[in-house]
Amino acid sequence: MAKYLLLKHYRGAPNPVNDVPMDQWTPEEISAHVKFMQDFADRLQETGEFVDAQALAPEGTFVQYGGEGRPPITDGPFAETKDLIAGWMVIDVDSYERALELAGELSAAPGKDGKPIHEWLELRPFLTTPPTIAE
Repeated sequence: MAKYLLLKHYRGAPNPVNDVPMDQWTPEEISAHVKFMQDFADRLQETGEFVDAQALAPEGTFVQYGGEGRPPITDGPFAETKDLIAGWMVIDVDSYERALELAGELSAAPGKDGKPIHEWLELRPFLTTPPTIAE
């Protein structure tokens, strides 16, 4: 088994497949989208492939080490940005191919008018062994 992170990107920029921003969806369309994701997670829970998931608020702060004293802080990301991390899901699957299959399925979550949103998902394997320095 190998763990993967499915990182959900909300793209505010026009998407040639489904370019309707979520703030223009009806409450029923938002509920259908959330239900799809919950049903997806429930199904993976039954197969033992689900590890964890979490949605993220659109507000955030960027922090970077700045030497002595308080680190520099920048407001953002903002919901108006072109690319926003909306949430994540961790899966534990038998193969990279299975991870791709699940990511593709999750990308088809319904959006405006019930049409698949073709959401951008970043698929990242967990680092299983720390890198070593060869001398």
